[in-house]
Amino acid sequence: MSKSNFIPYSGVHFEGKEMTQRSHDFYQNLNLRRSIRDFSNRDVPKDVIEKIIMAAASAPSGAHKQPWTFCAVNNPLIKSEIKKAAEKEEYESYHNRMSEEWLDALHPIGTNWEKPFLEIAPWLIIVFKKAYDLDENGGRKKNYYVNESVGIACGFLISAIHQAGLVTLTHTPSPMNFLQKILNRPENERPFLLLPVGYPSEDAQVPDFDRKGAEEVIRWY
Repeated sequence: MSKSNFIPYSGVHFEGKEMTQRSHDFYQNLNLRRSIRDFSNRDVPKDVIEKIIMAAASAPSGAHKQPWTFCAVNNPLIKSEIKKAAEKEEYESYHNRMSEEWLDALHPIGTNWEKPFLEIAPWLIIVFKKAYDLDENGGRKKNYYVNESVGIACGFLISAIHQAGLVTLTHTPSPMNFLQKILNRPENERPFLLLPVGYPSEDAQVPDFDRKGAEEVIRWY
């Protein structure tokens, strides 16, 4: 296979104490991240949202197919429509779809079917996965490891939101097909994740949870 399209790697690397300090600082910063349900309606500049999304779009993907579309919604009417449709599905889930075990697991978090943050947060970022691409004639072009690729991009996205000093919440109403309809996305795109993005409200609170320590999540070999 020819490597005529390859270029020299230009990324930076670090050694010794600087590498150790950077890894420590990055962990300490990300460890402050929390899922927020109490948002301020304070505006966030469009160019900040763009850079956050482009950071997510730098994620690796199967065969470099980049099988994602990020829809950034700031329009109040569209946000209201999304909230109405999401709450309809959430109401059905909380009352008819979820098992008692599931509801018990959610109880400490204090969630319910009402999702006011979908209107209050200044931005909604809806991530769509491309099950396949389309060529210029409308034919299907295969994408690879779509769920894995888009999942990694969402991790980048959440990290970028936190790095910018903003907050978010991973919201996955089920089913999410209404997002495809409201945003008029093509058939090859399927909703994957909805993230409200903005500042926390002044009285925002989060559950008093502990994260698992290194001894619980790492196995050395």
